[in-house]
Amino acid sequence: MKDILLINVFGEDKPGVTSAITEVLSHYDVTVLDIGQAVIHDHLNLAILAAVPSTVKTEAVTQEVQSCLVALDMKAKFLPISTERYQNWVEQQGKPRHIVTLLARKIDAIHLALVTTVCANYGLNIDKIVRLSGRVELDDSEKLGRSCVEFSVRGEAADPREFRNKLLELASQHDIDIAYQEDNIYRRNRQLVVFDMDSTLIDAEVIDELAIEAGVGEQVAAITEAAMQGELDFKQSFTQRLALLEGLNADVLQSVAERLRLNEGAADLLKTLKRLGYETAIVSGGFTFFGRYLQKMLGIDHVYANELDVKDGLVTGKVVGDVIDGERKAELLRELAQRKGLVLAQVIAVGDGANDLPMLNIAGLGIAFRAKPLVKASAKQSISSLGLDGILYLLGYSDKDIKALD
Repeated sequence: MKDILLINVFGEDKPGVTSAITEVLSHYDVTVLDIGQAVIHDHLNLAILAAVPSTVKTEAVTQEVQSCLVALDMKAKFLPISTERYQNWVEQQGKPRHIVTLLARKIDAIHLALVTTVCANYGLNIDKIVRLSGRVELDDSEKLGRSCVEFSVRGEAADPREFRNKLLELASQHDIDIAYQEDNIYRRNRQLVVFDMDSTLIDAEVIDELAIEAGVGEQVAAITEAAMQGELDFKQSFTQRLALLEGLNADVLQSVAERLRLNEGAADLLKTLKRLGYETAIVSGGFTFFGRYLQKMLGIDHVYANELDVKDGLVTGKVVGDVIDGERKAELLRELAQRKGLVLAQVIAVGDGANDLPMLNIAGLGIAFRAKPLVKASAKQSISSLGLDGILYLLGYSDKDIKALD
């Protein structure tokens, strides 16, 4: 029977360490069952799980490994692994795998402690931890920027709903974001991103801006807020707000469009998605005039929104055709996916309001962005502490990956 040995090598990182050790192992016809390494602040930690043939003395292998490491000024520890323990490890590979992503302006030890404790309490084992955000200068380490750490975890939470609620509670208490998603083949194979427009891509509700121009700002804003909170049916509230715009001069549409501000990270996100080959779409309960404006600005592929009815240069207080509400948004997302030959698991949806929930819930990755409490609690994922480009972290891309695209 073969001896199973865990070899752990550590010390200051330098070229040739892995080469030297594996060359020694090859002399003894050792089988490498697993291998992994990490380098943190130029300090290497290399682990090799090796099966030593029964015809070879394990002591001979460890002695020669030790000897080769002396010249490299590295150290090693050797841990025998029982057959039973190895078999248990093999059986673990069939367990579900998930990704927990911690995002914040600045990640402190307390954030890591809280997230890892919750994972442990719900029976999840952390296999790997990776920092996705870039390195920062020491003088900048206390400043608020953006940080992300990704945990690869194995197992299934004892109570998935309760686990997600606990993560949401932690995120709210500490002004951080915590995403939990299945680690499957679609995570880096998603190809279509669908955005809501108002308060998602842009930092405004366009209908409120038009209402200000029409002198009915307060009335419309109150109805908008109730609708976004989920207190009013979207289609009904939209009709009420739109009617108040009757008689508005259509010439103001351009000036309103020009003063709209993109939400943080929107431009960088869209630029990066394009470079990575994603298709993008606006599916909005807002208006096509402003969707087209953003389409030209950001290079968005498709726009679906409500067409304002204009006669004799004046807004009539109606739209052309049916109103795009939450259910219609979900239908449009499905239609887009089918047209592109994609399954829903390959689609990302991003929105902030209650009328976005239908499409957020059917997309493979549904993200509530700076959303109302009801929407955050109902969506699969949410981002509130960072900008829209924080979505790239949820897809597993690091700052280094993105920089390489430039």
